[in-house]
Amino acid sequence: MGKVDFNGVIKRVCLHHVPDAQPGEYVIVHVGFALQRVDEAEAHKVFEFLEGMDQLDELRVEES
Repeated sequence: MGKVDFNGVIKRVCLHHVPDAQPGEYVIVHVGFALQRVDEAEAHKVFEFLEGMDQLDELRVEES
């Protein structure tokens, strides 16, 4: 298990599929599992795409 920063939101994810992942690297995560490492440019493209599709809401913390 490891902590992954999703654009400022920290979540614990399983790193079983990417045992060679190191702190500071980027990974693709699906339902709590890191599936593969990606470079920084690819990670930014993924976040831009998800933001454009309005698919990042689940990462936002609701304020009470």
